[in-house]
Amino acid sequence: MTNTGTGAATTRNATSTWRNWAGNVSSRPTRTASPASVAELAEAIRTAAEDGLRVKAVGTGHSFTSAAATDGLLIRPDLLTGIRAIDRKAGTVTVEAGTPLKRLNEALAREGLSLTNMGDIMDQTVAGATSTGTHGTGRESASIAAQIRALELVTADGSVLTCSPAENPDIFASARIGLGALGVVSAITFAVEPVFLLTAREEPMSFDRVTSEFDALVAENEHFEFYWFPHTGNCNTKRNNRSAGPAAPPGTVSGWIEDELLSNGLFQVACSLGRAVPRTIPAIARVSSRALSARMYTDIPYKVFTSPRRVRFVEMEYALPRESAVGALREVKAMIERSPLRVSFPVEVRIAPADDIPLSTASGRETAYIAVHLYRGTPYRSYFTAVERIMTAHGGRPHWGKVHTRDAAYLAGVYPRFEEFTAVRDRLDPERLFGNSYLRRVIGA
Repeated sequence: MTNTGTGAATTRNATSTWRNWAGNVSSRPTRTASPASVAELAEAIRTAAEDGLRVKAVGTGHSFTSAAATDGLLIRPDLLTGIRAIDRKAGTVTVEAGTPLKRLNEALAREGLSLTNMGDIMDQTVAGATSTGTHGTGRESASIAAQIRALELVTADGSVLTCSPAENPDIFASARIGLGALGVVSAITFAVEPVFLLTAREEPMSFDRVTSEFDALVAENEHFEFYWFPHTGNCNTKRNNRSAGPAAPPGTVSGWIEDELLSNGLFQVACSLGRAVPRTIPAIARVSSRALSARMYTDIPYKVFTSPRRVRFVEMEYALPRESAVGALREVKAMIERSPLRVSFPVEVRIAPADDIPLSTASGRETAYIAVHLYRGTPYRSYFTAVERIMTAHGGRPHWGKVHTRDAAYLAGVYPRFEEFTAVRDRLDPERLFGNSYLRRVIGA
């Protein structure tokens, strides 16, 4: 359970630079705070406002943008962790904002419960993941934020608001994906369900086949995604569907070979070689794209949805109208083939249903995601710029936590409810206590 004590937050003058997971963003806050209760969090925010400091909360730094960067007060929610309550009748769990998704998933499993859907890693905090729109893939089940049933928000004046469809509903609508612009989320209530089994079917497939059968593959599977390996015609597909069981997880040895040796260890070596000698990348890609074999396994959801990601990278991801996905991906493939680019990371494609969150990348439309990556330390601007040009031509919405160059003028044009969000922000934070350079660019001053 969580620490609910009161008193002064543990606050200190910052003596070191904060860096994100990928190492492409850094900032040097004036001071940091690690509140152990909502009361301490509210006091830290009020004190920062009195001292003229901007305030940002940071999770584990898995965003590739400067969404959490600040030269003011950096709030670390390391002590705001744990489950507050489980309501089996309502089918909900209330959890402190700093709780890592891994700890939440493990705790829910012990209680015989599960989230309905999740992304492909679980290192992030629950507030960090939801605030930036983290998602997995699903024909009918949407992002983690779409599974929020209520949240607790500490605003610029230190007020603590409970937000739900019944209480402060206009704030709740926007704050589920709030970008840290509306306040600091201190707790989240998620919908959960009795734990179930998923059968994963991973299978190599040609680029031409997976793109020509894309609509059928989406329709036939609860969760479908695939990875295309640039410089090849090869893809790896993954289909996750609910199963009556029994559980049949990957074997200890075979699982280690696929998930650790091939997907992390040897891939790390391949990426390092490709960065040092770019001309080797196409040959490496041909070998890598054939290294993973077909396999099936059945396990509880978080063990199927998520996998370890130890090779560090930078990433851009765009959300497109689902009907535009295949055409846009083919344009990306053609662009790479006619360019001098050497791309060592596969391109990831996922899907999501429409949802009702104003700044969700799937807001109001069925969505397909196209994500591009490059190994950390590799120059990425030429590649990402070329991909972004294709994505924006299709009305793409950039993932809020991943590299992009879009500004408020563009984003207001692709989000029909953009002004609804900015109106809530103007009301809750007129002085822009929670502002920074990233927010000024993407939602305006």
